[in-house]
Parts: sequence; C-alpha cells; structure tokens
Amino acid sequence: MIVTTLVLLKPDILQRDLVGRVISRFEEKGLAIIGLKMFRFSKSLVREHYAHVADKPFYAELEAFMTRGPSIAIAVSGAEAVETVRLMIGTTKASSAAPGTIRGDFGLSSQRNIVHASDSAETARAELTRFFEPAELFDYPDLLEDVIYSSQELGPLRTV
Repeated sequence: MIVTTLVLLKPDILQRDLVGRVISRFEEKGLAIIGLKMFRFSKSLVREHYAHVADKPFYAELEAFMTRGPSIAIAVSGAEAVETVRLMIGTTKASSAAPGTIRGDFGLSSQRNIVHASDSAETARAELTRFFEPAELFDYPDLLEDVIYSSQELGPLRTV
C-alpha cells in the first residue's frame, strides 16, 4: 500500500554535509520525495513535536540541539513507506544501530542520531500536517515506470 511518511534531517546532518547521501538512500530504495523544505525549529515547535518526551531529563538538551541550526523536512512516499523508512534509519541509539542503516552509518549518539522518522501511519499523518501545507506536497509521474512498462513491449532495455 502506498503511504507517505515524514523524515526530519536534524541540524547535525546539515553541519556534517550528509544531506545528499541520506536523501539518495531513500530514492535508491524506490521511495518518492514528494515534499522537501528547510526550516528552523522554534522552541514551541520542538515542544509540540517532542511532547512525548518533554518531561524527560534530556529534553532541555534536545531542545537546544534542535534549535541550534536548520533542519530539513521530507515527505517520503512509497509502498509501506513508514516501515521501510524505519528499517532504513535503524534504532534510535546510534551506537547500537546496525551497520548499513542511516543511524548506524552516520549517527553519533542517541540524540545526535541525525534523523527522525514517523513511527506509524497515524503519527505520519499528524507529523506531515505539522510540517507541510497540502500545497507543499506534490504528486508527479515516475518516468522510470513509463520506461519499464513500455520496455515490456519493446524488449529488454539492455543486452548482455
């Protein structure tokens, strides 16, 4: 089932020049980028987005980290996108995230783990409306699908 989920690239990913490398992983997996924007978290937006941990001892450090530089919000769409993205990013604690996952390859700690992704379809719907207006999300044809489907009539795209 095609769904859309939210991915946030946190300030450390921009400061470490990893944006393109991370976005390309989603594209290479066959997921579509249907919304993309750079913004800066305000303290109130951090509190809203991370309300579920606002009472935790680490919240003040999280708020300071998230407001220190720009972040990027990405709307990612595709088959089972929520589950696929969660597998791709790895566990929250970067030191125990599997090699090959985004956090396993690039994360530095539990809080400096470079990326956030919605954990369910319900959460994704709420988070997407927090960061995107409907007019900021785009539906567009995948030109490769046209080539793939038309190639069935024309024969293989490559010969060995």
